[in-house]
Amino acid sequence: MEYLNNNKYFAQVAGSLEKIAAMELEELGATDIQTTYRGVSFQAEQADLYRILYQTRICTRILAPLISFQAHSEKYLYSQALQFDWRQLFTIDKTFGISTNVANSKIDNSLYAGQTLKDAICDKFREIGGNRPDYDQKEPDVRLNLHINENWVNISLDLGGEPLHKRGYRLVGMQATLQETLAAAIVRVSQWEGERPFCDPFCGSGTLLEEAMMLYCKIPAGYLRKKWGIIHLPDFSTNRWTLTKYEADQQIRDLPPDLIIGSDIMSRNVSITRKNLNVFHQGANVKVNTADFRNLPEMENITIVCNPPFGKRLRKEEIDELLQDLGDFFKQKCKNSRAYVLVGGSEFSGALRLRSKMNKLLKNGDIDSRLLCLDLY
Repeated sequence: MEYLNNNKYFAQVAGSLEKIAAMELEELGATDIQTTYRGVSFQAEQADLYRILYQTRICTRILAPLISFQAHSEKYLYSQALQFDWRQLFTIDKTFGISTNVANSKIDNSLYAGQTLKDAICDKFREIGGNRPDYDQKEPDVRLNLHINENWVNISLDLGGEPLHKRGYRLVGMQATLQETLAAAIVRVSQWEGERPFCDPFCGSGTLLEEAMMLYCKIPAGYLRKKWGIIHLPDFSTNRWTLTKYEADQQIRDLPPDLIIGSDIMSRNVSITRKNLNVFHQGANVKVNTADFRNLPEMENITIVCNPPFGKRLRKEEIDELLQDLGDFFKQKCKNSRAYVLVGGSEFSGALRLRSKMNKLLKNGDIDSRLLCLDLY
């Protein structure tokens, strides 16, 4: 297996978060870090890999490369995959699934490519023992990743088993919810570490509040996760994995009252936020109220991080008006503060009518959003 030979791994990240993910990976112990489109390759010793997997807030998946080769046809993909002994990863009683991505290759159908790999794995098990494992694309015991670009095939084991943005605290969701990894990246860009209050006046389902709380309280991003793909690596060390999690969990601390506060104009959103926050006992100290931001009291010397409504739900004129009101709120009630506002695109960059010291492109799903930073005097 390739990762055993060179300790090289690959982190998948959302578009525009590559550099942020690279910095986080370095902090967690990765070396030989190289960014690429929606990904970061890196080297890591076993202890560092375990720490990265358990604690990364920015990466969507961590992959351990198994085999790679050039292939110009599904037939060759099948023949190469058939040579690999898949029993090194899992047994006949485990289910498996495959995530597939194909680009710029003669194999141009991702569904067919995934089906080809699936057939090769099942046929390999039949060849050896007469039976085949069950395939489960939704919640498999083992998730493989098939990536084909410019006819180069990479087959990897997904060490999380499912996307790492699924922290486990989102008991109740809602439409247009900010993904956890993007929220964590925004909090990271804000450089907030608890030196002054953190406020989100458009809390929605509470993702920004939750990520800020987990950051301050040093709660590992994987703390609530029950299933892990890494246990299927042939060199997996139960003792090392247990120790890694124990050491990280020992750093968890409580949240002071009123350090993190949020509000939303919709009481239903506030109720959702409260349920999600209460997954952790520290969430009881996050103050959340139902309120229109225009009616909030003065709040000096705070860090504001928010994601105002935008997109198909509102007309551009409505978004412009809301952002203008938000700019007025900042000027009148948030002196000596700093605000980070995620707006729907470059056309809204000036709607706050305040000078921004940063205008950063962040992909929010398929929307080219802009994160603005404003110093408020």
